[in-house]
Amino acid sequence: MSKDLLQNIINDIENRIDSTSMNPEVGNVWEVFYLWDGVAKVSGLGEVAYNEVVEFESWAKGIALNLEEHFVWVVVLSGFNSIKEWEKAFSTGKVLEVPVWKGLVGRVVDALGNPIDGLGDIKSDENYPVERVATGVMSRKSVHEPMETGIKAIDALVPIGRGQRELIIGDRQTGKTQIAIDAILNQKGQWVTCVYVAIGQKEGKIARIVEELRKRGAMDYTIVVAAWASSPAAMQYLAPYAGCAMAEYFMFNKEHSLIIYDDLSKQANAYREMSLLLRRPPGREAYPWDVFYVHSRLLERASKLNDELGAGSMTALPIIETQAWDVSAYIPTNVISITDGQIFLESNLFNAGQKPAINVWLSVSRVWWAAQIKGMKKVSGTLKLDLAQYRELAAFSQFASDLDADTKAQLDRGSRMMELLKQDVYSPVTVPKQIASIYAGAKGYLDVIDASKVTKFEQDLYTSLDEEKTILESIRKENQITEETEAKLVDVIKKVVELYK
Repeated sequence: MSKDLLQNIINDIENRIDSTSMNPEVGNVWEVFYLWDGVAKVSGLGEVAYNEVVEFESWAKGIALNLEEHFVWVVVLSGFNSIKEWEKAFSTGKVLEVPVWKGLVGRVVDALGNPIDGLGDIKSDENYPVERVATGVMSRKSVHEPMETGIKAIDALVPIGRGQRELIIGDRQTGKTQIAIDAILNQKGQWVTCVYVAIGQKEGKIARIVEELRKRGAMDYTIVVAAWASSPAAMQYLAPYAGCAMAEYFMFNKEHSLIIYDDLSKQANAYREMSLLLRRPPGREAYPWDVFYVHSRLLERASKLNDELGAGSMTALPIIETQAWDVSAYIPTNVISITDGQIFLESNLFNAGQKPAINVWLSVSRVWWAAQIKGMKKVSGTLKLDLAQYRELAAFSQFASDLDADTKAQLDRGSRMMELLKQDVYSPVTVPKQIASIYAGAKGYLDVIDASKVTKFEQDLYTSLDEEKTILESIRKENQITEETEAKLVDVIKKVVELYK
């Protein structure tokens, strides 16, 4: 070998050594060394953050929830069956996000925003994190606009405002979901986007709800987020946060949204299952110590923004299922303390045929008259007290053999008002019509009608009001009953009452 060639080789080696980086980039890669029940235990000290998305070689996806000294516990969201031991796992440096935009309206998606309705892919240029710090107090405005549900017992006695968090609570099979669905149906034409989050429900039940919403035109402004009973616990835990992010998109874009969490009891159960699998210490009723924080950081995101931020709003209606009317249990008391009021549904009322089975004596709205128009305040001002007195008298009269005329008259009127508050499913009533019917009962025009005919009277009254459109239009426009409108309303009521004498 010539001397020149040898020198060239030496120079080339020296150049390569000089250009070699002595600080190579270390990838954040781990190995799965244990798998069970939707949880992967991953070895290695990686630069991973709490709630960070972790991807596996098999394209499965999970989130890091337990960060320990020598390993990380990852809850797998999708593709668990494809993961093998000693498979590589990679941190992404991203928190979990879901797609948000108006194209989601009318679709059914899972907790990750993936379509599950067979209507094709969802393309979105914008994503929101499923977890977000709630809007600060200085960015909010007091609740002052009514969120009308179309349910007389709620709009008159337990009014809900835009930006409020109103709990729906009761035993199973008392009509909790039905109230939420009727509230969604009543938003038609109100420029409110609805998000219905089904947590741990049977697939057949969710399919029936979606079909009813579609049949009645409500899917035109509704997004359904479904994590049914067969879904992993992690998906049931994340579904409310995903739905909340989608509803927040409309609030931050100067619009109004209504979100239903059906129900948070099942989310708490899913979180308890996850926590026990992650070897977190159990607390009261085996729930982890931070289950209150799980619900509070979710419900606190519902708010009414101030005018500088566009005055958008997100109203939340969480649902909680009780066991044998035990409202003092851990999860019910937690959520009651977080929300701005509660609507109690009672099994005894439901079984007695009082539907919706709302216990108007125990239900309360902490915004109260701020969420009612003047016309409704006028006709329902003393209604709750009157019904409370009726209930007490009705309980007492069971043991009385003879009643005085005043007591009997009060009982008769109370029974007619209870009949007036009954309502069929999927039949929301506009507020002007509610005002008219409650006015007829509160002023005593129904006293001469048999209680069994009150429902028929109400339907005939609505038909007459549809023909005499000026009354409803005036109430809707003025938000109250003017003297002229009241005179016309009295004439219509008297004409309908004459049919039942």
